[in-house]
Amino acid sequence: TKHSTWSLPCSPGAGGPRALPLSLRGIPGAETLLLRSVRLVRRGLCWPLRLGSEMPKRGKKKEGGALPEKEEEEEEVPEPEPKKAKKGGAKVGKEADGPILYEDPPDKLSSPNGKKFTLKVTSWNVDGIRAWIKKKGLEWVREEDPDVLCLQETKCAEKQLPADIREMAEYPHKYWACSDDKEGYSGVALLSKVKPIDVTFGIGEEEHDKEGRVISAEFPSYFLVTAYVPNAGRGLVRLEYRQRWDKAFRSYLQGLAARKPLILCGDLNVAHQEIDLKNPKGNKKNAGFTPEERAGFGELLEAGFTDTFRHLYPDTPYAYTFWTYMMNARAKNVGWRLDYFLVSSGLLEGVCDSKIRSKALGSDHCPITLYLAV
Repeated sequence: TKHSTWSLPCSPGAGGPRALPLSLRGIPGAETLLLRSVRLVRRGLCWPLRLGSEMPKRGKKKEGGALPEKEEEEEEVPEPEPKKAKKGGAKVGKEADGPILYEDPPDKLSSPNGKKFTLKVTSWNVDGIRAWIKKKGLEWVREEDPDVLCLQETKCAEKQLPADIREMAEYPHKYWACSDDKEGYSGVALLSKVKPIDVTFGIGEEEHDKEGRVISAEFPSYFLVTAYVPNAGRGLVRLEYRQRWDKAFRSYLQGLAARKPLILCGDLNVAHQEIDLKNPKGNKKNAGFTPEERAGFGELLEAGFTDTFRHLYPDTPYAYTFWTYMMNARAKNVGWRLDYFLVSSGLLEGVCDSKIRSKALGSDHCPITLYLAV
């Protein structure tokens, strides 16, 4: 018809909208769509539906909405299949002709001053370790073969870990942290081929150590810290807590770095600059891209730590590590860069490469890998 295909459920014979049968809370752009639909109904430009009638086919959804809050019990989510690219002579680089995907360049195995890497670390938010193992995450790890593997959002108590990873011979030294209060929530792990000198859990503050978010391992010439930073939450309900966390965590890292060089890796739950997410303009008031969270990350850099990826690739766009499962976001590369390797100043000259393994499936995050000459 000549009328808009968007319409609202209405009571029989009524001229205005009625309460929606399904909640739109949390759906990017839903509130704006609702208001526009109301105006269309009132102007007679949109036919109201009777209750129980079939909804019309949906128009195109707005992409790149708020970072979803996903710290909940483990739920196995099927990996979305990327849509096949259209055949033809589409020009590379024009987004109108298709999504622009990040291509991970060949690995650099030596530092700029010619030193060959001596340490390889991989970090991955697995979004539930049991589901990740079923999606062949361990097979990818064996191919990548890092010296140390750091995992975040494991969502699994140590006693419930699958034997596949609990008995993984390649990494004889395994350390696990999980939430004290909520089973199947948060959680981090560190698996190493070499035994650390010492391993600690948390940051030494009771307020921040109940959710299993940090493991620190001391090696002869460096500290390695893996972290799953708290999400500010839907509606920014935990933003104040997140700011307290950022301050306390920064102080903790500075204390370690004063003793020996430090590597920080993990899901830091913030896209630092506009280049680090697909749709910055629409997310400035959403968790992961608020001014407060970005400022907190900036203060961490000012405290003497360097974002290794941006150090090596300062202007590389479309390099993301997280994509929501909704709306085929990963195939469209509508993502966020939330996962990082940061190093203190004493290790910076030894950075050989900082990789985003964007083609590795198994989670709504992809793994990242650091090559370092220690």
